[in-house]
Formats: sequence, C-alpha cells, structure tokens
Amino acid sequence: MPVSLLDSPPAAHYSAINFVTFNQRADKGQWVSRIKNKINKLLQKRLAPLAIACAVGLAFSAQAELLTEGITPAADASQVPAAAKLRKDTVVAGILEPQGNFNPYLFTNGWDENVTDVIFTRLIGLDSQGKPVARLAESWQISPDNRVYTLKLRPNLVYSDGSPIKAEDIAFTLTLLHDPAYDGDTDIAPAHIQGGAEYKNGTAPSISGLKVVDDRTIQITTTQPGATTLQLIGGPVLSKAYYGKDYQRGKLESVRALNGKPLGNGPYIYDKYVPGQEIRFHANPNFYLGVPPVARFIYRVTNPATNFQLFQTGETDYDAFTAKPDDIEQLKLLGFANINLYSSSDYSRIDFNFKRPALQDARVRQALIYGLDRQKLITVVYQGYGTVANQPISPVSWAYDPQGINPYAYDVNKAKQLLDQAGWKPGADGIRQKDGKKLELTLLVTKKLLNDALVPIAKDNYRQIGVLLKPQVLDFNALLAQRKAGNYDLASLSTSSLNDPHDGVRDYISQVSETGYNNPQVDKLIGQANATLDIEQRKPLYHQLYQVLAEDPPVILLGNRKILSASSARVTGFKPDVYNGLTGSLPDVKLVQ
Repeated sequence: MPVSLLDSPPAAHYSAINFVTFNQRADKGQWVSRIKNKINKLLQKRLAPLAIACAVGLAFSAQAELLTEGITPAADASQVPAAAKLRKDTVVAGILEPQGNFNPYLFTNGWDENVTDVIFTRLIGLDSQGKPVARLAESWQISPDNRVYTLKLRPNLVYSDGSPIKAEDIAFTLTLLHDPAYDGDTDIAPAHIQGGAEYKNGTAPSISGLKVVDDRTIQITTTQPGATTLQLIGGPVLSKAYYGKDYQRGKLESVRALNGKPLGNGPYIYDKYVPGQEIRFHANPNFYLGVPPVARFIYRVTNPATNFQLFQTGETDYDAFTAKPDDIEQLKLLGFANINLYSSSDYSRIDFNFKRPALQDARVRQALIYGLDRQKLITVVYQGYGTVANQPISPVSWAYDPQGINPYAYDVNKAKQLLDQAGWKPGADGIRQKDGKKLELTLLVTKKLLNDALVPIAKDNYRQIGVLLKPQVLDFNALLAQRKAGNYDLASLSTSSLNDPHDGVRDYISQVSETGYNNPQVDKLIGQANATLDIEQRKPLYHQLYQVLAEDPPVILLGNRKILSASSARVTGFKPDVYNGLTGSLPDVKLVQ
C-alpha cells in the first residue's frame, strides 16, 4: 500500500476529492472551486490526512441538515434516463465483488450471499422489524421446553425445475451443515441438534434429532434451548435429489461442483455469470408467491468509482452508496432517484492476527485502539451518517448499551503508556522495538471509501505512538485468502448484516475464530446468552460480554453506519431494510408503465 493518498489507486483519489464536490450548483460554484484548490494544494504537499480533515470540516460548514431515515421520493420522474426506459422487461441492480459461489451455505463473501438470496428462499424469514415470518414454511411449533421444533412446509412447493420441495430436503440440508468437511459461513452448532455432534465426529451414521414425519413435516429435536435456533434451522433448502445425488459424508466436492449451477426456489432463476461484468436471472414461474412482475433481473458489477455514473446514465436501476452528504446531494440533483436511508446492523472492524506474538498482548491491542483516531475516521467517511463502534453490535439492536463500556477515546499518551508497559520502547528512528524486533504491522485493506481514509489516518496516528504500519491493498477475495492463510497482522473488514447479537460475536468463539482469538470467559458468556430465548435474560449477559471484549479486544471496532441506496423512478417496490436488504422486496418490484 502506498505511503500517502497521492500514491493510492484511482479509487482513493476519487474518494478524497469527492469529499468536497457535493454541492456543485451554480450558486455555489465559486465556493466549490475554492475548496478544490485548497484540497489539491494540500494533496500536492503529500499531507493526505490533513487534506481529508480539511475537506470534511469545510464540507460540514456548508452542508444542510442530515437526511432523515426512510424513503425520500423522486422529485421529478420525468428525468429518468433514456437508456433506462429502453429496458422494457429488465431491472438492473449494482453489486460489488461476486466470486461465483452461488450456494447459500458455501459462498465465500457477502456479495455471493446477495446472489443466493435471489435464487433461494428461506423456510423462515424476518420482517422489517426482525420478527420471524413464514416463507416456505407454512407454520412452525416449538415445544414448551424450547427444545423440539416442528416445521410444516406450504403445500405444492416446487423448485425452479418443477421438482417437489420435501421435508427430506430440510433434513438433507441440516445434515450437510453437520458434515465434517463443511467449512462454510453457517455455524449450525449453536442449534444443538440432537445427534449432530455424533454425526460430525463419525460416531453416528445419521442425525438422530432429525425426524421426517411426512413429505411436508419435519421434527427437529435439540439438546438445549437456543435463541438463534429457529433462524439456523429455518434457512434456505437444498434439493436432496440435486445436491445430494453424489454426496458422501466427509466429501463435499460433488456439492461444491454445483456452486455455479444453482437449483433454487427463489423469485428468480440463475442464468449466467460473467466475471467482472454481470449476473443474469429470469423470473421463476414456480415461485411460491407467484411469478415476479419483472421478467428479468441483472446484477451489474459496479464499484464506488463507477456506481453513481452508471445510475446517473440509467445503466442501473438500483445501487447502494456511501451514506454521506455528497452522495445524497448528488442523488437528489438527479431528480429521478428514490432515496432510501436506514441504519445498518453491521459494523466495521480491524481484525488482529493472534498468531503474531506482539498482538497476543492485550496491552498492545488496547494501545492500537487508543492510538487510532476513530472519530476522525468516521467523521471523514460518513460525515454525520455514522458513529464510532464500541460494541460488536449496532445501536439499533436491543442488546446495545453503552453504559460501563470503555469508549476508547483517542488518547496518544495512553497508547504510549500501554506500549511502554508491554516492553516496546522507542528506537532511534522512533519506531518501537522489543527483543531486537521492530513494531511493524501489515494492514490488509480493500479499495473502498472507508479504507481510503483509514490508511492515511492510521499510518499517521500509529507513527506518533511508534508503530510502523505497512498497508497492502488487495481485492476482497484476495484479502480473504491472505487472511485465511495467516499472512497479515491486521485486516480491515466489515460484518454482514447481523440479525441477532449472537451473529456479532460468533467470530470470537475460540472453536470458530479464524484469527486465533481465545478467551474462555467470552466462550462461556456467548454460550449462556444464546441458550435462552428471553431477551430480558440475554441483555445483561451480552452487556457483561461486551465489557470483557473491551478489556481483551479481539478486534479494533471502527464504526456503525447508515445504509444509503437509490432506485430509479421507473421502478416501484424497492423497500430494502436492515434485515432483508434489496432482495427481500425483489418479488414486489414492478416497472412503471
């Protein structure tokens, strides 16, 4: 990664300059020009962090009040671009970096998950308030002791190829998740399905807690209550006839081979994927809610440097943007954009690699949090539409409670004291050393707005406390590969949407952690908080957990954000929310005649 914003990739240039280009109207032309000149002079002097901070300060001074959450209707639908009007039966949405693994349990990044949400439907979903709602499941019953779940499918359900969806498919899907070779993103262990562990370790040929009652009914017995159990067993269903044809326990090659040939039951049927360009779908005539009104759907691959232009020219009908004043103002000026703003349930973070000796010391990790001006970062990036994160959960969650949680306010002296206590002393060049080794840390980042600001701010901040930061810019999939291989010290990531507080801390369970984090007290509290369905009992457990995590941090928490998206006035029905995103409303999207 370059040492300053000047040497960064084009996306970084674009993002830095765009901090101050949001009010380009005639009455503000001179004002904008003056700001650009000031920023460019600062950039020419290679003072990137100062340039960013200056840009934000000037931007805030002239920006109007923040946009309220909800949908702001298009001001002038007649401004819809001609290119968009030519598409008579197709809606196009933007997507960032799909990889092509289109199995809802075997995807490797969140964008592939977005694709699977188009192709597959869950048994039990969530409404816009996060409450369970029936999808493929017509009903479900839970025993008084919260250990036995009985799910009943809707009648006459079929996959997109016309084959029937049966209860045995649910059993097959849950069995697959217990396979010893399964290494996907869904951790089925917290469901505590009876016999699941035995099947996984090879001491049982099947899972005793899965009982197919009839073609439409399955009974699932668990060994203990679990707050996330219903959502874990109520996920997408895989066809046993299709995905299980050549499946053998411990061998998932035959299942993985179908990642690029998905058979689902969602609103749209997968057609083809052109890497780096698009993913095409057509409406599913067998969708349980009826044929979607729009015949074709396309995910167009975009990025922060191109998504606004593609939306502006009508090449896309929907895309997500960074929630900040300049993007909102630009979208308003288009006239034809329906603007949607809502709070996200995710959070951004920097992972520590606990296989690195220096990072095994909690004092070093604490110092790196105190020593990073996270408020400046969030102000720079989100400009009023984000907050510093101090808990691994969004403020929209019932589990959020800032009382008694260390806020880790930016404190250079505190960071230096902690590093001194940990035995890291400044060398002649200012970089700290211990046992003959310098405190040099590699930071993996992708090319996105948050990281464009993070890199110069973190480099400057950490240099002040005697830490040499060496950023490396990778595409998302390469970053995941390097992280999996352990070739990093720090890695900048964001979580997917978090439907339950457990989702926000699952990565910190010692048996699950990919970074090597291990804290028995954390494991115990996570288990206790997930073992009861009573929110009032869970709240204090999560609060205690967050306090422990603050003292023994597994990550540097960065921020919580608002989500900004826009849809063209030529389409109706897009109502993304924190639990369902874009795809939850896709079956209702229509073209305006």
